[in-house]
Amino acid sequence: MTKQILIIDDEISIQESLSGILEDEGFTPVCASSAESGLVILEEKSIDLILLDIWLGDNMDGLTALEKIKKSYSLPVIMISGHGTIETAVQATRKGAFDFVEKPLSYDKIILAITNGLRFSQLETENKILREKTDTRVQITGKSPVILDLKAQIERVAPTDAWVLIRGDHGTGKELVAQAIHRASLAKDQPMVEVNCAAIPEELIESELFGHEKGSFTGAHSSKRGKFDQADGGILFLDEIGDMSMKTQAKILRILQEQTFERVGGHKTISVNVRVLAATNKNLEKEIEAGNFRADLFWRLNVVPIRVPDLAERLEDIPLLTEDLMATLNNKGMSRKEFTKDALTLMAKHSWPGNVRELKNFVERVVIMCGSDCIDKEDITLFLNPTSLSLPMAELGNETLLPYRETSFKEAKKQFEQEYLRLKLNENEGNISQTAESVGMERSHLHKKLKSLNITT
Repeated sequence: MTKQILIIDDEISIQESLSGILEDEGFTPVCASSAESGLVILEEKSIDLILLDIWLGDNMDGLTALEKIKKSYSLPVIMISGHGTIETAVQATRKGAFDFVEKPLSYDKIILAITNGLRFSQLETENKILREKTDTRVQITGKSPVILDLKAQIERVAPTDAWVLIRGDHGTGKELVAQAIHRASLAKDQPMVEVNCAAIPEELIESELFGHEKGSFTGAHSSKRGKFDQADGGILFLDEIGDMSMKTQAKILRILQEQTFERVGGHKTISVNVRVLAATNKNLEKEIEAGNFRADLFWRLNVVPIRVPDLAERLEDIPLLTEDLMATLNNKGMSRKEFTKDALTLMAKHSWPGNVRELKNFVERVVIMCGSDCIDKEDITLFLNPTSLSLPMAELGNETLLPYRETSFKEAKKQFEQEYLRLKLNENEGNISQTAESVGMERSHLHKKLKSLNITT
């Protein structure tokens, strides 16, 4: 999308000269003759960079305007002046100016300053996205056949422009697959913008995706770029795409087909070039039959389908995954502990309905609660549900079964479910949605289960 450059200068000849230069270089110039009118434009338009004259003939000079701009906007500001001094340049830099250019303006100098400013702004945006993901793992751990096949699929599709639909149950690592595709793609130097479609309220998702203009709804005090804007030239990752409403799906489909859209409350058509990766834990074919998902959107997204296997399909990866998770906890300041071969063997007999996310929570729980530096099978049986292990109950030890010895199977099952769900609720601070995700259940199903077990949150 064309970058918009705001020129704030009280000399019409300078405005016209700079506008001509910018248009020749493929930018869109926007002009203001005073600092006050420039600030109004900033509220109404999505500006990428500002050229600001220091000496303005109105009530507010350039340095004062610079302070106001830097307080509200993270934009590169290049100061221009015909009466520049070293002292003025230093003062402007201290107030946050990106660069300082003297009049008469040199074509080469102004274009170089703008190019550097836009590049700096892009790097700041990418760094912000990276900081938001500091705890996100970007490596797919494992050497099982299904994981090697998954890595091979990623290697083949990543360098292309093909859209990818990533499918898999909760906790399998769909986001890691998207990140791996991004790292090996042609857009690896551009940000991958993520949208959790399930976490955004229905009334706000259009604003999040497409952006909005000032005053388009209550609380819209300024214009805002949407995720499609931010992902221009890069990758847009739509996570939990199956949770979008039918209304939003219709708008998404049109935008995906045309790569153009209008902001909420706006009338200007904006064009973007975005590669889309989508992910879901739902069976979209069944959702289509039930009338909850558009078939045309499914076929638009499902160019290259990739399925992420459940942990139960690659139990041989548990030692590597545990070692990787242990290293992550160690980096967070937790003391390193070793899992014995017997402990890992016992862990590989668990069904892991919550997949890698459940394994991560379990490893962290054992590391925190176990006093020893060496975690053995006794520690595993203490913290892991014994009824989910696929081995003879005798191997667990009679002491593990003592709480259930005098009860019927039905009552023992109920007692365990109560203890297990209370534990998971405590881990998620009573949040039903997060608990449902961690145990691999639908939220409505979990709510009914809690009610039947008389568990209150």
